[in-house]
Amino acid sequence: MSILASLAPAIAQTTEFVRPAIDWHAFAPELVLLAWGALVTVIDLIGGERTRRFMPSLTGIGFLLAMIPVLTLWSQNDDLPRVLFDGAYMVDHYSLVLKGIFLVSAYVIVLLSSNYMAEGDYYDAEYYQLIAASVLGMLVMTSARDLISIFIALELMSIPAYLMAAWRKSDLKSNEAGLKYMLMGVFASGILLYGMSLLYGAAADTRLVEIADAIDTGETTPIFTLGVLFTIIGFAFKVSAVPFHTWAPDTYEGAPTPLTAFLAVASKAGGFVALVSVVLFAFPHQWEIAEPVMWILSALTMTVGNLIALRQTNIVRMLAYSGIAQAGYMLAPLAVYSKVPDLAQSSIVTYLLIYAAMNLGAFAVVIIAARKTRSGDIESYGGMFRYAPGITVAMTVFLFSLTGIPPMGGWFAKFQIFNALLSAETTAATVLAIIAAVNSVIAAYYYLAIAKQMWFLPAPDGDHSPIVVPPALMAAVAITVIVTIATGSVGVGLVGDATDFVELLASP
Repeated sequence: MSILASLAPAIAQTTEFVRPAIDWHAFAPELVLLAWGALVTVIDLIGGERTRRFMPSLTGIGFLLAMIPVLTLWSQNDDLPRVLFDGAYMVDHYSLVLKGIFLVSAYVIVLLSSNYMAEGDYYDAEYYQLIAASVLGMLVMTSARDLISIFIALELMSIPAYLMAAWRKSDLKSNEAGLKYMLMGVFASGILLYGMSLLYGAAADTRLVEIADAIDTGETTPIFTLGVLFTIIGFAFKVSAVPFHTWAPDTYEGAPTPLTAFLAVASKAGGFVALVSVVLFAFPHQWEIAEPVMWILSALTMTVGNLIALRQTNIVRMLAYSGIAQAGYMLAPLAVYSKVPDLAQSSIVTYLLIYAAMNLGAFAVVIIAARKTRSGDIESYGGMFRYAPGITVAMTVFLFSLTGIPPMGGWFAKFQIFNALLSAETTAATVLAIIAAVNSVIAAYYYLAIAKQMWFLPAPDGDHSPIVVPPALMAAVAITVIVTIATGSVGVGLVGDATDFVELLASP
Protein backbone atom coordinates (compact mmCIF):
# COMPACT_ATOMS: atom_id res chain seq x y z
CA MET A 1 0.00 0.00 0.00
CA SER A 2 2.86 2.34 0.83
CA ILE A 3 4.41 1.66 -2.60
CA LEU A 4 1.15 2.58 -4.35
CA ALA A 5 0.86 5.67 -2.20
CA SER A 6 4.34 6.79 -3.15
CA LEU A 7 3.63 6.21 -6.86
CA ALA A 8 0.28 8.00 -6.80
CA PRO A 9 1.65 11.54 -7.42
CA ALA A 10 3.73 10.32 -10.37
CA ILE A 11 0.76 8.45 -11.84
CA ALA A 12 -1.47 11.48 -11.42
CA GLN A 13 1.13 13.69 -13.04
CA THR A 14 1.53 11.42 -16.08
CA THR A 15 -2.22 10.92 -16.56
CA GLU A 16 -3.26 14.52 -15.98
CA PHE A 17 -5.20 15.88 -18.95
CA VAL A 18 -4.11 19.25 -20.23
CA ARG A 19 -6.80 20.95 -22.27
CA PRO A 20 -5.39 22.36 -25.50
CA ALA A 21 -5.90 26.03 -26.23
CA ILE A 22 -8.86 26.42 -28.59
CA ASP A 23 -9.51 29.38 -30.84
CA TRP A 24 -13.30 29.36 -30.58
CA HIS A 25 -13.75 31.93 -33.34
CA ALA A 26 -11.71 29.85 -35.79
CA PHE A 27 -13.83 26.81 -34.93
CA ALA A 28 -17.10 28.77 -34.95
CA PRO A 29 -18.54 27.65 -38.35
CA GLU A 30 -18.39 24.01 -37.30
CA LEU A 31 -19.73 24.76 -33.81
CA VAL A 32 -22.63 26.83 -35.14
CA LEU A 33 -23.67 24.10 -37.55
CA LEU A 34 -23.29 21.41 -34.88
CA ALA A 35 -25.33 23.36 -32.32
CA TRP A 36 -28.04 24.24 -34.83
CA GLY A 37 -28.25 20.64 -36.00
CA ALA A 38 -28.73 19.52 -32.40
CA LEU A 39 -31.45 22.15 -31.94
CA VAL A 40 -33.29 21.01 -35.08
CA THR A 41 -33.11 17.41 -33.84
CA VAL A 42 -34.64 18.40 -30.48
CA ILE A 43 -37.38 20.37 -32.24
CA ASP A 44 -38.19 17.33 -34.37
CA LEU A 45 -38.30 15.02 -31.33
CA ILE A 46 -40.64 17.35 -29.46
CA GLY A 47 -42.82 18.55 -32.34
CA GLY A 48 -43.06 15.42 -34.48
CA GLU A 49 -45.36 15.79 -37.50
CA ARG A 50 -46.33 19.33 -36.49
CA THR A 51 -42.83 20.60 -37.27
CA ARG A 52 -42.25 18.56 -40.45
CA ARG A 53 -42.96 21.41 -42.84
CA PHE A 54 -40.46 23.66 -41.03
CA MET A 55 -37.47 21.32 -41.39
CA PRO A 56 -36.19 22.67 -44.75
CA SER A 57 -36.38 26.27 -43.55
CA LEU A 58 -34.69 25.50 -40.23
CA THR A 59 -31.90 23.57 -41.93
CA GLY A 60 -31.34 26.32 -44.48
CA ILE A 61 -31.16 28.91 -41.70
CA GLY A 62 -28.48 26.80 -40.03
CA PHE A 63 -26.30 26.88 -43.14
CA LEU A 64 -26.73 30.65 -43.45
CA LEU A 65 -25.89 31.17 -39.77
CA ALA A 66 -22.71 29.13 -40.19
CA MET A 67 -21.71 31.53 -42.99
CA ILE A 68 -21.54 34.43 -40.52
CA PRO A 69 -18.34 33.30 -38.73
CA VAL A 70 -16.86 32.38 -42.12
CA LEU A 71 -17.33 35.99 -43.23
CA THR A 72 -16.08 37.46 -39.95
CA LEU A 73 -12.97 35.29 -40.10
CA TRP A 74 -12.35 36.38 -43.70
CA SER A 75 -12.69 40.04 -42.66
CA GLN A 76 -9.91 39.59 -40.08
CA ASN A 77 -7.31 39.14 -42.79
CA ASP A 78 -4.33 40.02 -40.60
CA ASP A 79 -5.15 37.24 -38.13
CA LEU A 80 -5.02 34.47 -40.74
CA PRO A 81 -3.97 31.72 -40.79
CA ARG A 82 -5.10 30.41 -37.40
CA VAL A 83 -3.54 27.15 -36.28
CA LEU A 84 -5.27 24.80 -33.82
CA PHE A 85 -4.38 21.51 -32.16
CA ASP A 86 -0.64 21.74 -32.76
CA GLY A 87 -0.97 22.12 -36.52
CA ALA A 88 -3.62 19.45 -37.06
CA TYR A 89 -6.29 22.05 -37.90
CA MET A 90 -5.81 25.30 -39.81
CA VAL A 91 -8.14 28.11 -40.78
CA ASP A 92 -6.81 30.15 -43.70
CA HIS A 93 -8.13 31.78 -46.85
CA TYR A 94 -8.08 28.47 -48.68
CA SER A 95 -10.27 26.74 -46.09
CA LEU A 96 -12.64 29.70 -45.70
CA VAL A 97 -13.37 29.86 -49.44
CA LEU A 98 -14.16 26.15 -49.42
CA LYS A 99 -16.35 26.44 -46.32
CA GLY A 100 -18.35 29.12 -48.10
CA ILE A 101 -18.74 26.94 -51.20
CA PHE A 102 -19.99 24.01 -49.13
CA LEU A 103 -22.45 26.04 -47.07
CA VAL A 104 -23.99 27.83 -50.06
CA SER A 105 -24.15 24.55 -52.00
CA ALA A 106 -25.88 22.90 -49.04
CA TYR A 107 -28.40 25.74 -48.90
CA VAL A 108 -29.20 25.21 -52.58
CA ILE A 109 -29.56 21.47 -51.95
CA VAL A 110 -32.15 22.26 -49.27
CA LEU A 111 -34.06 24.38 -51.80
CA LEU A 112 -33.97 21.49 -54.27
CA SER A 113 -35.13 19.01 -51.64
CA SER A 114 -37.99 20.82 -49.92
CA ASN A 115 -40.80 20.08 -52.39
CA TYR A 116 -39.33 16.72 -53.45
CA MET A 117 -39.39 15.43 -49.88
CA ALA A 118 -42.67 17.05 -48.90
CA GLU A 119 -44.51 15.53 -51.87
CA GLY A 120 -43.08 12.05 -51.39
CA ASP A 121 -43.47 9.41 -48.69
CA TYR A 122 -40.15 10.22 -47.04
CA TYR A 123 -38.81 11.04 -43.60
CA ASP A 124 -38.21 14.77 -43.82
CA ALA A 125 -36.47 15.63 -40.57
CA GLU A 126 -33.92 12.82 -40.67
CA TYR A 127 -33.03 13.67 -44.27
CA TYR A 128 -32.13 17.26 -43.45
CA GLN A 129 -30.28 16.24 -40.29
CA LEU A 130 -28.15 13.85 -42.33
CA ILE A 131 -27.38 16.60 -44.85
CA ALA A 132 -26.27 18.87 -42.01
CA ALA A 133 -24.07 16.11 -40.57
CA SER A 134 -22.47 15.47 -43.96
CA VAL A 135 -21.82 19.18 -44.50
CA LEU A 136 -20.25 19.37 -41.04
CA GLY A 137 -17.77 16.74 -42.20
CA MET A 138 -17.01 18.89 -45.25
CA LEU A 139 -16.34 21.95 -43.09
CA VAL A 140 -13.93 19.97 -40.94
CA MET A 141 -12.29 18.60 -44.08
CA THR A 142 -11.38 22.06 -45.37
CA SER A 143 -9.25 22.81 -42.31
CA ALA A 144 -7.95 19.32 -41.50
CA ARG A 145 -4.17 19.06 -41.75
CA ASP A 146 -3.80 15.69 -40.07
CA LEU A 147 -4.45 12.16 -41.36
CA ILE A 148 -6.72 11.29 -38.45
CA SER A 149 -8.88 14.42 -38.72
CA ILE A 150 -9.04 14.02 -42.51
CA PHE A 151 -10.26 10.44 -42.22
CA ILE A 152 -12.83 11.29 -39.53
CA ALA A 153 -14.12 14.21 -41.62
CA LEU A 154 -14.30 12.02 -44.72
CA GLU A 155 -16.35 9.37 -42.93
CA LEU A 156 -18.60 11.98 -41.31
CA MET A 157 -19.22 13.31 -44.81
CA SER A 158 -19.75 9.89 -46.42
CA ILE A 159 -21.79 7.79 -43.96
CA PRO A 160 -24.90 10.05 -44.04
CA ALA A 161 -24.71 9.97 -47.84
CA TYR A 162 -24.83 6.15 -47.82
CA LEU A 163 -28.14 6.35 -45.94
CA MET A 164 -29.63 9.09 -48.10
CA ALA A 165 -28.82 7.30 -51.35
CA ALA A 166 -31.36 4.61 -50.40
CA TRP A 167 -33.96 7.10 -49.17
CA ARG A 168 -36.68 5.92 -51.56
CA LYS A 169 -37.40 2.78 -49.56
CA SER A 170 -39.88 1.23 -52.00
CA ASP A 171 -37.68 1.79 -55.07
CA LEU A 172 -35.38 -1.11 -55.93
CA LYS A 173 -33.04 1.20 -57.85
CA SER A 174 -32.69 3.41 -54.81
CA ASN A 175 -31.95 0.40 -52.61
CA GLU A 176 -29.36 -0.74 -55.13
CA ALA A 177 -27.85 2.73 -55.21
CA GLY A 178 -27.46 2.86 -51.45
CA LEU A 179 -26.00 -0.65 -51.28
CA LYS A 180 -23.47 -0.07 -54.08
CA TYR A 181 -22.45 3.28 -52.67
CA MET A 182 -21.96 1.88 -49.18
CA LEU A 183 -20.00 -1.19 -50.27
CA MET A 184 -17.71 0.74 -52.59
CA GLY A 185 -17.33 3.51 -50.03
CA VAL A 186 -16.33 1.10 -47.27
CA PHE A 187 -13.91 -0.63 -49.65
CA ALA A 188 -12.36 2.73 -50.57
CA SER A 189 -12.12 3.73 -46.91
CA GLY A 190 -10.23 0.52 -46.17
CA ILE A 191 -7.73 1.21 -48.95
CA LEU A 192 -7.36 4.82 -47.84
CA LEU A 193 -6.84 3.86 -44.21
CA TYR A 194 -4.22 1.30 -45.17
CA GLY A 195 -2.36 3.93 -47.19
CA MET A 196 -2.53 6.38 -44.29
CA SER A 197 -1.18 3.75 -41.90
CA LEU A 198 1.82 3.25 -44.20
CA LEU A 199 2.42 7.00 -44.28
CA TYR A 200 2.32 7.11 -40.49
CA GLY A 201 4.67 4.16 -40.29
CA ALA A 202 7.15 5.90 -42.60
CA ALA A 203 6.96 9.35 -41.01
CA ALA A 204 6.03 8.54 -37.37
CA ASP A 205 3.56 11.43 -37.42
CA THR A 206 0.03 12.05 -38.68
CA ARG A 207 0.30 15.78 -39.36
CA LEU A 208 0.65 16.52 -43.07
CA VAL A 209 3.45 19.07 -42.72
CA GLU A 210 5.41 16.75 -40.43
CA ILE A 211 5.00 13.89 -42.92
CA ALA A 212 6.40 16.11 -45.67
CA ASP A 213 9.36 17.18 -43.49
CA ALA A 214 10.11 13.63 -42.34
CA ILE A 215 10.20 12.25 -45.87
CA ASP A 216 12.12 15.22 -47.24
CA THR A 217 14.95 14.73 -44.76
CA GLY A 218 15.38 11.03 -45.51
CA GLU A 219 15.38 8.63 -48.40
CA THR A 220 12.02 7.59 -49.84
CA THR A 221 11.24 4.02 -48.78
CA PRO A 222 9.04 1.42 -50.49
CA ILE A 223 6.63 1.70 -47.55
CA PHE A 224 6.14 5.41 -48.17
CA THR A 225 5.75 4.86 -51.92
CA LEU A 226 3.01 2.31 -51.27
CA GLY A 227 1.42 4.68 -48.78
CA VAL A 228 1.26 7.44 -51.39
CA LEU A 229 -0.27 5.11 -54.00
CA PHE A 230 -2.88 3.57 -51.68
CA THR A 231 -3.87 6.98 -50.32
CA ILE A 232 -4.36 8.40 -53.82
CA ILE A 233 -6.35 5.32 -54.88
CA GLY A 234 -8.59 5.65 -51.82
CA PHE A 235 -9.38 9.25 -52.70
CA ALA A 236 -9.84 8.30 -56.38
CA PHE A 237 -12.82 6.16 -55.32
CA LYS A 238 -14.29 9.09 -53.41
CA VAL A 239 -14.07 11.49 -56.38
CA SER A 240 -15.18 8.81 -58.89
CA ALA A 241 -11.99 8.90 -60.93
CA VAL A 242 -11.59 6.23 -63.64
CA PRO A 243 -11.15 3.26 -63.18
CA PHE A 244 -12.65 3.65 -59.69
CA HIS A 245 -15.88 5.23 -60.93
CA THR A 246 -18.21 2.27 -61.49
CA TRP A 247 -20.38 3.01 -58.44
CA ALA A 248 -21.28 6.56 -59.52
CA PRO A 249 -23.75 6.20 -62.46
CA ASP A 250 -26.01 3.61 -60.78
CA THR A 251 -25.89 5.48 -57.47
CA TYR A 252 -26.72 8.80 -59.11
CA GLU A 253 -29.62 7.32 -61.09
CA GLY A 254 -31.13 5.42 -58.17
CA ALA A 255 -30.78 8.06 -55.46
CA PRO A 256 -33.37 10.83 -55.02
CA THR A 257 -32.52 13.56 -57.53
CA PRO A 258 -31.71 16.26 -54.92
CA LEU A 259 -29.40 13.79 -53.22
CA THR A 260 -27.82 13.02 -56.60
CA ALA A 261 -27.03 16.73 -56.91
CA PHE A 262 -25.57 16.63 -53.41
CA LEU A 263 -23.36 13.63 -54.24
CA ALA A 264 -22.29 15.00 -57.61
CA VAL A 265 -21.34 18.40 -56.26
CA ALA A 266 -20.79 18.76 -52.52
CA SER A 267 -19.71 15.22 -51.69
CA LYS A 268 -17.34 15.02 -54.66
CA ALA A 269 -15.93 18.44 -53.81
CA GLY A 270 -15.28 17.23 -50.26
CA GLY A 271 -13.28 14.31 -51.60
CA PHE A 272 -11.30 16.67 -53.81
CA VAL A 273 -10.52 18.95 -50.88
CA ALA A 274 -9.09 16.00 -48.95
CA LEU A 275 -7.07 14.85 -51.94
CA VAL A 276 -5.68 18.33 -52.62
CA SER A 277 -4.76 18.84 -48.96
CA VAL A 278 -2.90 15.53 -48.72
CA VAL A 279 -1.08 15.91 -52.05
CA LEU A 280 -0.06 19.55 -51.59
CA PHE A 281 0.80 19.47 -47.91
CA ALA A 282 2.04 15.91 -47.32
CA PHE A 283 3.62 15.07 -50.70
CA PRO A 284 5.24 18.35 -51.87
CA HIS A 285 8.61 16.65 -52.33
CA GLN A 286 7.27 13.35 -53.67
CA TRP A 287 6.05 14.63 -57.01
CA GLU A 288 7.92 11.90 -58.88
CA ILE A 289 5.51 9.39 -57.32
CA ALA A 290 2.26 11.37 -57.22
CA GLU A 291 2.33 13.39 -60.45
CA PRO A 292 2.47 10.46 -62.93
CA VAL A 293 -0.43 8.81 -61.10
CA MET A 294 -2.42 12.04 -61.27
CA TRP A 295 -1.62 12.43 -64.97
CA ILE A 296 -2.95 8.94 -65.75
CA LEU A 297 -6.05 9.36 -63.57
CA SER A 298 -6.85 12.75 -65.11
CA ALA A 299 -6.46 11.61 -68.74
CA LEU A 300 -8.44 8.40 -68.19
CA THR A 301 -11.19 10.08 -66.17
CA MET A 302 -11.98 12.90 -68.58
CA THR A 303 -11.76 10.66 -71.66
CA VAL A 304 -13.76 7.68 -70.41
CA GLY A 305 -16.35 9.92 -68.75
CA ASN A 306 -17.00 11.92 -71.89
CA LEU A 307 -17.04 8.95 -74.26
CA ILE A 308 -19.58 7.04 -72.18
CA ALA A 309 -21.68 10.18 -71.65
CA LEU A 310 -22.09 10.39 -75.44
CA ARG A 311 -24.21 7.22 -75.45
CA GLN A 312 -26.53 8.08 -72.56
CA THR A 313 -30.25 8.61 -73.14
CA ASN A 314 -31.10 9.36 -69.49
CA ILE A 315 -30.13 12.87 -68.42
CA VAL A 316 -29.23 11.88 -64.85
CA ARG A 317 -26.82 9.18 -66.08
CA MET A 318 -25.47 11.64 -68.61
CA LEU A 319 -24.80 14.17 -65.86
CA ALA A 320 -23.22 11.38 -63.80
CA TYR A 321 -20.70 10.56 -66.52
CA SER A 322 -20.30 14.27 -67.19
CA GLY A 323 -19.41 14.70 -63.52
CA ILE A 324 -16.82 11.93 -63.87
CA ALA A 325 -15.30 13.81 -66.82
CA GLN A 326 -15.34 17.05 -64.82
CA ALA A 327 -13.38 15.25 -62.10
CA GLY A 328 -10.73 14.53 -64.72
CA TYR A 329 -10.34 18.25 -65.42
CA MET A 330 -10.00 18.98 -61.70
CA LEU A 331 -7.34 16.28 -61.31
CA ALA A 332 -5.22 17.80 -64.10
CA PRO A 333 -3.51 20.55 -62.03
CA LEU A 334 -2.34 17.93 -59.53
CA ALA A 335 -0.29 16.39 -62.35
CA VAL A 336 1.90 19.54 -62.36
CA TYR A 337 1.65 20.72 -58.75
CA SER A 338 5.42 20.61 -58.19
CA LYS A 339 5.95 23.18 -60.96
CA VAL A 340 3.11 25.57 -60.13
CA PRO A 341 1.81 24.67 -56.63
CA ASP A 342 -0.01 27.95 -55.99
CA LEU A 343 -1.63 28.02 -59.42
CA ALA A 344 -2.64 24.37 -59.14
CA GLN A 345 -4.35 25.01 -55.81
CA SER A 346 -6.18 28.15 -56.91
CA SER A 347 -7.32 26.64 -60.23
CA ILE A 348 -8.93 23.68 -58.44
CA VAL A 349 -10.70 25.97 -55.96
CA THR A 350 -11.99 28.13 -58.83
CA TYR A 351 -13.21 25.06 -60.70
CA LEU A 352 -14.97 23.72 -57.59
CA LEU A 353 -16.86 27.00 -57.16
CA ILE A 354 -18.05 27.19 -60.76
CA TYR A 355 -18.65 23.44 -60.98
CA ALA A 356 -20.94 23.63 -57.94
CA ALA A 357 -23.02 26.44 -59.46
CA MET A 358 -23.49 25.00 -62.95
CA ASN A 359 -24.09 21.41 -61.83
CA LEU A 360 -26.54 22.30 -59.07
CA GLY A 361 -28.38 24.48 -61.57
CA ALA A 362 -28.56 21.67 -64.11
CA PHE A 363 -29.96 19.28 -61.51
CA ALA A 364 -32.49 21.93 -60.43
CA VAL A 365 -33.80 22.06 -64.00
CA VAL A 366 -33.91 18.25 -64.14
CA ILE A 367 -36.08 18.23 -61.00
CA ILE A 368 -38.36 20.94 -62.43
CA ALA A 369 -38.75 19.17 -65.78
CA ALA A 370 -39.53 15.85 -64.08
CA ARG A 371 -42.52 17.48 -62.34
CA LYS A 372 -44.17 17.62 -65.76
CA THR A 373 -42.61 14.84 -67.84
CA ARG A 374 -42.19 12.25 -65.04
CA SER A 375 -39.21 11.06 -67.05
CA GLY A 376 -35.47 11.42 -67.15
CA ASP A 377 -35.18 10.65 -70.86
CA ILE A 378 -33.38 13.33 -72.82
CA GLU A 379 -36.08 13.08 -75.53
CA SER A 380 -38.66 14.27 -73.00
CA TYR A 381 -36.98 17.72 -73.11
CA GLY A 382 -38.18 18.26 -76.67
CA GLY A 383 -40.07 21.50 -77.22
CA MET A 384 -39.43 22.78 -73.68
CA PHE A 385 -38.86 26.33 -74.91
CA ARG A 386 -42.51 26.54 -75.99
CA TYR A 387 -43.98 25.79 -72.55
CA ALA A 388 -41.11 26.75 -70.16
CA PRO A 389 -38.98 29.44 -71.85
CA GLY A 390 -37.39 30.71 -68.64
CA ILE A 391 -36.32 27.25 -67.51
CA THR A 392 -35.04 26.50 -71.02
CA VAL A 393 -32.88 29.63 -71.01
CA ALA A 394 -31.52 28.72 -67.56
CA MET A 395 -30.69 25.18 -68.66
CA THR A 396 -28.97 26.56 -71.75
CA VAL A 397 -26.81 28.75 -69.51
CA PHE A 398 -25.75 25.68 -67.51
CA LEU A 399 -25.11 23.59 -70.62
CA PHE A 400 -23.02 26.35 -72.21
CA SER A 401 -21.10 26.69 -68.97
CA LEU A 402 -20.44 22.95 -68.74
CA THR A 403 -19.25 23.09 -72.35
CA GLY A 404 -16.94 26.02 -71.60
CA ILE A 405 -18.55 28.60 -73.89
CA PRO A 406 -17.96 32.26 -72.90
CA PRO A 407 -19.27 34.24 -71.14
CA MET A 408 -20.57 31.48 -68.83
CA GLY A 409 -18.51 30.47 -65.80
CA GLY A 410 -17.34 27.18 -67.24
CA TRP A 411 -14.96 28.91 -69.66
CA PHE A 412 -13.14 30.60 -66.78
CA ALA A 413 -12.92 27.31 -64.86
CA LYS A 414 -11.37 25.56 -67.84
CA PHE A 415 -9.15 28.56 -68.55
CA GLN A 416 -7.66 28.24 -65.06
CA ILE A 417 -6.98 24.54 -65.62
CA PHE A 418 -5.28 25.18 -68.98
CA ASN A 419 -3.35 28.07 -67.43
CA ALA A 420 -1.96 25.79 -64.72
CA LEU A 421 -1.02 23.07 -67.22
CA LEU A 422 0.65 25.34 -69.75
CA SER A 423 2.44 27.36 -67.05
CA ALA A 424 4.24 24.18 -66.01
CA GLU A 425 6.05 24.25 -69.38
CA THR A 426 6.65 20.50 -69.60
CA THR A 427 5.90 18.07 -72.39
CA ALA A 428 3.65 15.92 -70.17
CA ALA A 429 1.64 18.97 -69.09
CA THR A 430 1.22 20.15 -72.69
CA VAL A 431 0.02 16.71 -73.79
CA LEU A 432 -2.49 16.65 -70.91
CA ALA A 433 -3.72 20.11 -71.93
CA ILE A 434 -4.27 18.82 -75.49
CA ILE A 435 -6.20 15.82 -74.14
CA ALA A 436 -8.34 18.18 -72.05
CA ALA A 437 -9.03 20.38 -75.08
CA VAL A 438 -10.09 17.40 -77.22
CA ASN A 439 -12.36 16.21 -74.42
CA SER A 440 -13.96 19.64 -74.18
CA VAL A 441 -14.93 19.31 -77.85
CA ILE A 442 -16.35 15.82 -77.24
CA ALA A 443 -18.37 17.09 -74.29
CA ALA A 444 -19.82 19.90 -76.39
CA TYR A 445 -21.61 17.32 -78.55
CA TYR A 446 -23.80 15.83 -75.82
CA TYR A 447 -24.30 19.09 -73.92
CA LEU A 448 -25.46 20.96 -77.00
CA ALA A 449 -27.62 18.00 -78.07
CA ILE A 450 -29.81 18.70 -75.02
CA ALA A 451 -30.02 22.38 -75.98
CA LYS A 452 -31.04 21.35 -79.48
CA GLN A 453 -33.75 19.11 -78.01
CA MET A 454 -35.19 21.95 -75.93
CA TRP A 455 -35.05 24.70 -78.55
CA PHE A 456 -35.67 23.08 -81.92
CA LEU A 457 -37.38 19.71 -81.57
CA PRO A 458 -41.09 19.20 -80.84
CA ALA A 459 -42.49 17.97 -77.56
CA PRO A 460 -42.80 14.16 -77.79
CA ASP A 461 -46.41 14.09 -76.58
CA GLY A 462 -47.50 17.45 -77.99
CA ASP A 463 -48.27 18.70 -74.47
CA HIS A 464 -47.39 22.38 -74.11
CA SER A 465 -49.04 23.01 -70.76
CA PRO A 466 -46.76 25.11 -68.52
CA ILE A 467 -44.72 23.72 -65.62
CA VAL A 468 -45.71 24.88 -62.14
CA VAL A 469 -42.39 25.74 -60.48
CA PRO A 470 -42.37 26.00 -56.65
CA PRO A 471 -40.67 29.12 -55.22
CA ALA A 472 -37.86 27.08 -53.62
CA LEU A 473 -36.85 25.54 -56.95
CA MET A 474 -37.11 28.91 -58.68
CA ALA A 475 -34.82 30.42 -56.04
CA ALA A 476 -32.30 27.60 -56.55
CA VAL A 477 -32.26 28.21 -60.31
CA ALA A 478 -31.91 31.96 -59.82
CA ILE A 479 -28.96 31.61 -57.42
CA THR A 480 -27.08 29.19 -59.64
CA VAL A 481 -27.74 31.19 -62.83
CA ILE A 482 -26.43 34.37 -61.22
CA VAL A 483 -23.26 32.68 -59.95
CA THR A 484 -22.66 30.92 -63.26
CA ILE A 485 -23.01 34.08 -65.34
CA ALA A 486 -21.17 36.31 -62.84
CA THR A 487 -18.10 34.07 -62.59
CA GLY A 488 -17.83 33.90 -66.36
CA SER A 489 -18.65 37.52 -67.22
CA VAL A 490 -16.60 39.11 -64.50
CA GLY A 491 -13.93 36.40 -64.72
CA VAL A 492 -10.71 37.42 -63.06
CA GLY A 493 -12.31 40.61 -61.77
CA LEU A 494 -14.64 38.49 -59.61
CA VAL A 495 -11.80 37.76 -57.22
CA GLY A 496 -9.65 40.79 -57.91
CA ASP A 497 -6.33 40.42 -59.57
CA ALA A 498 -5.62 36.76 -60.41
CA THR A 499 -2.09 36.87 -59.03
CA ASP A 500 -3.29 38.30 -55.72
CA PHE A 501 -5.97 35.62 -55.47
CA VAL A 502 -3.46 32.84 -56.05
CA GLU A 503 -1.12 34.25 -53.41
CA LEU A 504 -4.05 34.72 -51.01
CA LEU A 505 -5.17 31.10 -51.20
CA ALA A 506 -1.62 29.81 -50.98
CA SER A 507 -0.64 31.95 -47.98
CA PRO A 508 0.86 29.72 -45.26
